[in-house]
Amino acid sequence: MIFDTHAHYDCDAYDQDRDALLEEMHASGNVGLILNCADGIASCHRTLELCERYDFVYGAMGIHPERLEDFTEENLDTIAKLAAHNHKVKAIGEVGLDYVNGGDKTEQQRLFVRQIGIARELGLPLVIHDREAHLDTMTILRQERAWEVGGVMHCYSGSSEMLPQVLDLGMYIGVGGVLTFKNAVKVRQVVETVPQDRLLVETDAPYLTAVPHRGHRNRSDYISYVLEQIACIWNISPESAENITYDNGCRLLRI
Repeated sequence: MIFDTHAHYDCDAYDQDRDALLEEMHASGNVGLILNCADGIASCHRTLELCERYDFVYGAMGIHPERLEDFTEENLDTIAKLAAHNHKVKAIGEVGLDYVNGGDKTEQQRLFVRQIGIARELGLPLVIHDREAHLDTMTILRQERAWEVGGVMHCYSGSSEMLPQVLDLGMYIGVGGVLTFKNAVKVRQVVETVPQDRLLVETDAPYLTAVPHRGHRNRSDYISYVLEQIACIWNISPESAENITYDNGCRLLRI
């Protein structure tokens, strides 16, 4: 079965058919587990509602770097409490740095550091967003001893040359629909290089939909197209790739 280790089913793109879609994918036997990753304080609460409704949905609590308006002491305290007292919360995320869409870099870095602190305090892995901020992301992860909890580099966009440094920090590598794109040379090189026991598959649903559905709303069972590419690169069956990445997700998130 598929373990989608990064999705956003709490967002409004699913307001019309969220329950029907989740139930359909799980009932089909194709999708076994989903990690729904919050991107702000309201998203944290919506994610917990999904976790309570579906036994196959788990959650990650965090404030995305583009949600700096949520960066308050009260909200950080709320995230820590939600993560500490709900057994369905398995990670702190989506947290990190995003230097593409503007925003105060210093404040992003402060928020990132604080949330790494929450993860270390609770012993939970991190779900890391790193967009055009590789150097600062790696520097902060080292300085804040992120290897004590590990985590996943969501939608990994670094190079295969940078990979050993990332793995040394206890990180897994998350890949999704981008692997199916024609110009995804760098991502394919990463999949060729990464140890099989450190790769996760994800959708970032509703975004980054795999070919042949690119341009449409994403969903967890579309990971099958990603697994086909991984299987081809590793010279194994898609079923083996599915089992490997499923086990990897369970191990990282202690499920």
